[in-house]
Amino acid sequence: MSVIQKVIVVEGKRDKKRLQEVLTEPVHIICTHGTMGIEKLDAMIEDLYHHKVYIMTDSDKAGRKIRAWFKRHLSEGHHIYIDPKYGEVSNCPLEYLAKVVSRHDFEIKPQFEWKGKSQPYEYQNAFAI
Repeated sequence: MSVIQKVIVVEGKRDKKRLQEVLTEPVHIICTHGTMGIEKLDAMIEDLYHHKVYIMTDSDKAGRKIRAWFKRHLSEGHHIYIDPKYGEVSNCPLEYLAKVVSRHDFEIKPQFEWKGKSQPYEYQNAFAI
C-alpha cells in the first residue's frame, strides 16, 4: 500500500476528472468548488502541512482568489499555472495538461509522454517566465 504524498488543489469536479485522465501516480486531488469558505480552507490547511501541495486553479477571478489565499497561508505550496487562453483547467487539452503537470514531476500516462527532441512551439513558450 502506498502513502499519498502529493496533493493537488483544484476548483471543481471537472478539473479533478481532467487531471485524473493524465496522471498515473496516486495523488489526492481536493476540490474547492470554486469559492470555498475561509473557515473550510482554514480547517483544511492543517491536514496539508505534511504533504507536497500543488495549487492548480483556473485563470479567472475565483481562481486568482484561491491561489492568493494559498500563497498567504501555505507559502510552501507549489503553484501550477495554465495558459490563460484555456481559461479553466477542465478546458485544457489532455496533451497540454500532461506536459504542465509532468514539469512538476508528476507521473503521466505513457500516451502523453513526449517522444523525440523537439517540442511544439506552443509548449516551448507556454512556460517562459
